[in-house]
Order: sequence, then structure tokens, then C-alpha cells
Amino acid sequence: MAGHSELISTAELATMLGQPNLRLFDCTTTLEYLPPGSDAPYNVVPGRHTFEAGHVPGADFLDLQGEFSNPNTRLRFMMADSARCEAAFSRHGVGEGSFVVLYSIATPMWATRFWWMLKSLGFNDVAVLDGGWDKWKAEGRAVETGPAKGYPPAKFTAKPRHGFFVDRHQVLAARGDRNTVVVNALNAQLHRGLEPSRHGRPGHIPGSCNVSAATMTDPETKAFVPLADAEQRFAAQGFSRDKRVIAYCGGGISATVDLFMLHRLGYDKLTLYDGSMGEWATDDKLPIETG
Repeated sequence: MAGHSELISTAELATMLGQPNLRLFDCTTTLEYLPPGSDAPYNVVPGRHTFEAGHVPGADFLDLQGEFSNPNTRLRFMMADSARCEAAFSRHGVGEGSFVVLYSIATPMWATRFWWMLKSLGFNDVAVLDGGWDKWKAEGRAVETGPAKGYPPAKFTAKPRHGFFVDRHQVLAARGDRNTVVVNALNAQLHRGLEPSRHGRPGHIPGSCNVSAATMTDPETKAFVPLADAEQRFAAQGFSRDKRVIAYCGGGISATVDLFMLHRLGYDKLTLYDGSMGEWATDDKLPIETG
């Protein structure tokens, strides 16, 4: 499975535009950070404004928080139940026979989050656009503006898979388990607790290592780094394919970039701590570590 790719290049996508089974989505969300001491770390703003200013021709827009996340929690972006996801994906024309391509602006994390969600719901015909909107635009490819036209509704049937998400109890239980690697996808400064956290107490889950999601992409082109480079970064932190991986970040989004790369490298015991630091850092009963 090494080298297994659910990555599609801009050149490949360009040849597929207009194919009847293609379901192409801009998944961008923007975060407006609030001053320290606010009730929430940020306002969540769906990227419709950037979508309408320019998108890949034929694309539709997905609103992660508004349509696909659990509305009954203070935590943003928590995975919604199967029924809510089924209804939302059906509305957007995803069903049997669809081939889904996902992209976002500036960072692939919004696209990889939807990739992870679809995989968790048993849907496999999904790929992430390498370099996203930034690379597409930089190459001077066709651009469409205005609101999404959408796709005809379809019937999406969720077949939820066990083990894609874990909660704080399972993360606590995994501490000290030599067969589990817990990895923080936030930047090194946040991991060490050297920068104020927007999520509560600074630092990281005790015993967790740090492979920042930002190191998985080229800062210029926004394309993913070569798999050999990613493999080296993970191996340096003690990863091996026989171990289970629990990934986390601030809100369960950038961690999916690490998970996407690990999946492409052939790791298959992968799971996401959905609550991430948004939950962990605000609960004084949970241990935290700096340095």
C-alpha cells in the first residue's frame, strides 16, 4: 500500500472537468480569531466569499461547520451523526458512482478533513487536489466566479467504520501504551507551550510527539511534500506501521493532514481525537505538559 494515492494533480483534474460523475468541492473555512478571554477562540466563517470570487469551474461549496458538524456542542467541527452527514452529502449530489475531489485555499486541511469524514462514512471514491486552489490559480487554469450552481441531489448512504474517531477517555487510556503514538499536528511553539494557546492551557497531551501539519506541504506551491520526506519526519518521532496512531490538533482539522499523509504511506491504524485541544486544554481534570 506504500505510495497509495488519493491525491489528484491539477493537470489530472483539468482533464476531468465536466465528467458527469465528478463531484468537485471547495471546502474552505476561514477562522476569525477573537481576543484572549473571549468565550470562543474564533468565529467560524464559511469560505463562500472566496469561493464566489473564484473557483475551479463546476465546483460546489461545502460549509463544514454549518452543514456537516455537530450543532449541539460548544466545540466547533465535531463530526456530525450519520443521518446529518447523509442528508448533507445527498443534497450536494454525492452518491453511489460519484467521484469526489476536494480542495481548499492556503492549506489542504479543510479538504483532508472532508476526506477523513467521507472515509469514516465508508465512502472511498474521494481524492484531494494537490496544491488546492492556490496551485490551480498559479498555473493560470480556468476560473469561474459567482455562487455555486450545485449538483443534482443524490442518495448518499453512510456505512460508518469503527475506530476513525476517539474521545478523551480513549486518549487517556492510550497514555503509556507502547503500541500507540499520539501526535500533535500544531506547530512546535504551540506544542511546547511557548505561545499562548487559543484553546485554553498552553502545551500538549502528555507523551505526545509533534509533527506539524504545516511541514507536510511546500509553503510556496501548497503542494504536499514528497512521501519520502514525510516518512522521514514521522519515523524520526518513533512512528512505525505496526503502531496505532492518534492524531490531534486544535479543532480536529489540521490533524487530518498528518492522517492523510500517513494513509498514503501505508499506515492503517489511524484515528483522530476529534475534540483535540479545544476540549483537552479547557478541562482542568485532564493532564497537560509543556516543553
